[in-house]
Amino acid sequence: MYRSIEDFLTERKEEESNTIKLFSNLTEETKSVKIHENVRSLERLAWHITQTLTEMGKNAGLFETDLLHELPIPSTLTELIETYVNYNTLLMRTVRLKWTDSNLDDLVNMYGEQWKKGRVLSILIAHESHHRSQMTVIMSMLGLTVPGIYGPSKEEWESMGMPAMD
Repeated sequence: MYRSIEDFLTERKEEESNTIKLFSNLTEETKSVKIHENVRSLERLAWHITQTLTEMGKNAGLFETDLLHELPIPSTLTELIETYVNYNTLLMRTVRLKWTDSNLDDLVNMYGEQWKKGRVLSILIAHESHHRSQMTVIMSMLGLTVPGIYGPSKEEWESMGMPAMD
């Protein structure tokens, strides 16, 4: 749980960079492929990550409305990435303006539970990381290059002339 807005904003910016790196390795040809009927497509997961910024933001009282609710997936990956960046920037700016370090222990109603505002910020990070992880598995199955996020990917190890870890 975050106890400092600045700590959240610093990590949020790093996570934005990681998400853009992943989204940028998707292709128009593979974005809508469903590898299994019970598995979301890459574009659906990317859009879910993006929509969560305003959905959780609204539920936590940061936004008056959920600005991305029920909007269709953007038609191109470029549009999707731009939308993600724009709404992540809006989220970070709104957190900085509306919340303070001293109120991160305040409770908000989230999905029928009482969460501290600092926990909301932690869940935003963890949620995005969780779905990016799902995306990397799908990307591997579709033969896409998986970028290293928290360390080198298999492809990056190989490009450095080193064997990938088992």
